[in-house]
Formats: sequence, C-alpha cells, structure tokens
Amino acid sequence: MNFELGTHYNIFLIGFRCTGKSSVGQLLSARLGWPFIDTDSLLVSESGQSIKEIVGTQGWETFRKMEHAAVEQVCMLHRRVVATGGGIVINDANVKLMKSNGRLVWLKAAPKTIKKRMMQDQDTEFFRPSLTAKDSFFEIEETLTERNPIYNAAMDFYVETDGRRIDEICDTIFRQLRVLDSKQFKAHGS
Repeated sequence: MNFELGTHYNIFLIGFRCTGKSSVGQLLSARLGWPFIDTDSLLVSESGQSIKEIVGTQGWETFRKMEHAAVEQVCMLHRRVVATGGGIVINDANVKLMKSNGRLVWLKAAPKTIKKRMMQDQDTEFFRPSLTAKDSFFEIEETLTERNPIYNAAMDFYVETDGRRIDEICDTIFRQLRVLDSKQFKAHGS
C-alpha cells in the first residue's frame, strides 16, 4: 500500500464495543506496515487481569486511570494504528492526547449490529464488564445515546461499519485520511 503519512502520526480508532476497531485496526496496520496496538489488550497485558476483573475488584475509576496511562504510553510512539476501548473518549485528557498525536476515526454501527457482534464475541462475556444493570440491547442503546455526542466531538471523521467488509472500511479510511492530509498540506502553504 503506497500511503505515506507524516512521521509523528498515529491513527486512533474510536467507537463503541464491537464496531470493528480491532479487526479494522489489524488490517490497516498490515496495509500501512505500522505496528498495531489495542489499548485494552495493552492494559490487560500490563495488569495481568481482564478488564472485567479490574473493574470488579478495583472499580471503574481505577480502570479509567489505567486506561489513561495506556493512552499516554501509546502517544509517546509514532506511526501506530491504535484500537481504543469504547469509553476512552469519556476522559477529555485522552481525547486531547490522541488528537495531538494523530487522527481519530470513529467506527460506527447500529445497536442491532453491535448486539449481534457482541453475542458472537467471546471476549465480551468473559473479559468485558457490563456497563449498566440493564438488558444488553437497552444498555447498548443507552450508552450510545450518551457517548455518540462525545465520539462526534472527538473524531476527525467517521466510518459506518454495518454490513461492510473490513477491507472496504480500510479503503474508506485511507480515502478520508488523504483528504484530511491534503487539506492540512494546503493550509500550511506547502
């Protein structure tokens, strides 16, 4: 893939659980020849506990602090494709760090698609805690209602992932990044 980006540039994939961040991130990484990082996997690897265990034993506040430390760690690197946890945008400091170190791409999916993917994803049940005490579909809808404005404010652009192949999503991301980069190039008068 002949796609050249600046030296100090990361691509951060944001969005709700099961919107395709890890799958898209891995293919994007392979196409660019950049390392892939999943902030949730990094956090789990460094703590030796699943997210569900961290939240269950230490609470959400501790998890969010650990998540911020993972973002800080990733933002010291360059030319990475980064899949982030669904709630990473809740912390404004995370968004500022990521925006100062790259582009934020919001991967979106409809609640029904998310629920279907969650039911097929073994990691959801065993490693990810429930966000509310409600039925999973209502939890998805409620959490999306709260988070969508935050994702929208944080993103550079979004890509719908419903019913699309991973390679199609990656192609869309490449096109959008080229548009953004060409605008930035022109704005700097280069």
